[in-house]
Amino acid sequence: MNNNNDVLLEVSGLKVAYGGIQAVKGVSFQVRQGELVSLIGANGAGKTTTLKAITATQPLADGEIRFMGQSIKGQGAWDLVKQGLVMVPEGRGTFTRMTITENLLMGAHLREDKEVQDDIAKVFGIFPRLKERAAQLAGTMSGGEQQMLAMGRALMARPKVLLLDEPSMGLSPIMVDKIFEVVADIHNRGTTILLVEQNASRALGLANRGYVMDSGEITMSGDAKALLDDPKVRAAYLGE
Repeated sequence: MNNNNDVLLEVSGLKVAYGGIQAVKGVSFQVRQGELVSLIGANGAGKTTTLKAITATQPLADGEIRFMGQSIKGQGAWDLVKQGLVMVPEGRGTFTRMTITENLLMGAHLREDKEVQDDIAKVFGIFPRLKERAAQLAGTMSGGEQQMLAMGRALMARPKVLLLDEPSMGLSPIMVDKIFEVVADIHNRGTTILLVEQNASRALGLANRGYVMDSGEITMSGDAKALLDDPKVRAAYLGE
């Protein structure tokens, strides 16, 4: 098993408050090099807030976040993207009046290397549907296609850890299948992923390890298959 030297992202005692309400209550977890880790839980459990705190789009009340062994507290979202901590937000957030290709270029706008066009070709290899529609405006695409575009745009930043926030939300069953296929493909190509997802069975089915979040706290953690087989998880999140 990987050792602590392989830990890319480590969250310790994370607390986030909205006004007087504590939304995240001392959460701790880690993501190791090459893993796909799923953070599951009901709507309102604090999963999205946790991701926002990690990526500096939501202030911390307390706790420590370390990325590649270094504290990233107090750094801005742009700094974190430059370092390789990249999130695909819930709701996708594509640039609707730009083409697919322009959206992908926006994902690479902090880069200064000369391999951007090569990486667009790689993204088109993962998402053939985007290649077919490279000149189409993002706002004219379906929700599932926009989700693919948001993921492709994030890959253009060459993430060391890719954070996915509810990628299947609001999509048709066929598109949900496609999105999870793509998440598995991206992971198999070597990208480390932290996946936040309400669809517990699909998320744990892809993951190496999982954490269960409830009311702002981590209540269970472990091997993803063991969690998937756990009667408490099945009762709470799989309707059994």
